[in-house]
Amino acid sequence: MLALRLLEQSYPRQLARLLEVSLSVVQKATRTLERDSLVVGRAVGRTRSYQINPRYFAVKELEAYMARLLEPESKLKQRAAQLRKRPRQTGKRL
Repeated sequence: MLALRLLEQSYPRQLARLLEVSLSVVQKATRTLERDSLVVGRAVGRTRSYQINPRYFAVKELEAYMARLLEPESKLKQRAAQLRKRPRQTGKRL
C-alpha cells in the first residue's frame, strides 16, 4: 500500500522490484487488497495496473495515515524516485 501511495499507479512486477520481494508475493497481496476494495486494478494490455481505490469510503483518512507512515521511509522514497516512469522509446539503445 505504501509503495502504491508513492507511485500512485503501478503493476506487480514494478512493485516487486521496488520492495525487493518476489513477484508472487506482490500478486497475492494485490489480489487480496483488490478483493477488500482498498485498491482497484485495470488491464493494460496483458498487464494489470493497480492504484489505491479513490472510491474507498475512508480514502482521505487512509491517505493521511499512509503519508504519516512514509515519513521515516527515506530508502523506499529514494528507490521510488529512481524508477523509470515511462516506457523506453522503440529502438533506443540501453
